[in-house]
Amino acid sequence: MVHAEQQYLDLLRDLLDAPFKDDRTNTGTRTKFVHNLRFDLSKGFPLFTTKKVFFRGVAEELFWFLSGSTRIRPLLEKGVHIWTEWCYEPYKQAMIESGEKYLTMQQFEERILNDQLFDMRWGDLGRVYGGQWRDFGRCEGEVFQTITNGKDEVKVPVGYFVEPGFDQITWLINEIKQNPNSRRLIVWAWNPKEHLEKNEARLPPCHLGFQVVIINGKLNLHFTMRSNDAVLGNCFNIAGYALLQMLICAQTGYEPGELCYTGIDVHLYENHIEQAKLQITREPRPFPTLKIREGVKSIFDYTFDDLELIGYDPHPAIKATVAV
Repeated sequence: MVHAEQQYLDLLRDLLDAPFKDDRTNTGTRTKFVHNLRFDLSKGFPLFTTKKVFFRGVAEELFWFLSGSTRIRPLLEKGVHIWTEWCYEPYKQAMIESGEKYLTMQQFEERILNDQLFDMRWGDLGRVYGGQWRDFGRCEGEVFQTITNGKDEVKVPVGYFVEPGFDQITWLINEIKQNPNSRRLIVWAWNPKEHLEKNEARLPPCHLGFQVVIINGKLNLHFTMRSNDAVLGNCFNIAGYALLQMLICAQTGYEPGELCYTGIDVHLYENHIEQAKLQITREPRPFPTLKIREGVKSIFDYTFDDLELIGYDPHPAIKATVAV
């Protein structure tokens, strides 16, 4: 039987021969239009084995999404640095433009952790996943009052308003319990007004959204990515959504079924080619199993200590540089 990870290695092979395409980061990519992957979670947890994947980082990132946070400080407090560069690069560019000396990335992270004002200024990623999953459509802004002064009318700010958005994750869990046959079990992360018109995210969501479908007592999940870094991102994304699927199952009483991925613009960066060539030479090993502690009352209450990864025996890690 062909190992499920082989389909990912086949994707890397396809990308090595794919057409060249310029990109936002000016790194250059080899790009494929639309690719699908499927994993049966009853046959193991899809944490790729042809290179070591930082599972604690996968889990802490998902818990961070579920918390609704959009700031990097909670991740740094857990020792997870995967989102730092998205805040550090704008800070660095601002310092260069102002002629000021900028901190190293390590110094930047330390300042985020220890300086509240600095964290408030530079530590927010904007309206990324946590904000969309837990607070979709939130509105906020100043309240003005018009004052007449003779013939002139002047608008004067008199306050600030916040209108909470929609908590999609809470809704999803409740809806699965009440209406499991629904074809509307969808969570969406892409918000055109915030991501296109207002540009309110350091990195607009790459995984646009996901949908749950329950068949024969099994909970299946499909997620879509508008843009996917095949070397650095895909392994994290597959494992992250597999974990999310299993947490949803734990909270709703269903068995995990299939996890399905669709990538729209799937790309191999030019500076990741040697890493991909190395990875496809490795033989996949058996997927691990994942146990989740029973009795956790809410999907928002899980911690890394509630997870037990069993039998993970990967090949060594393969380092690559993220394109920001």
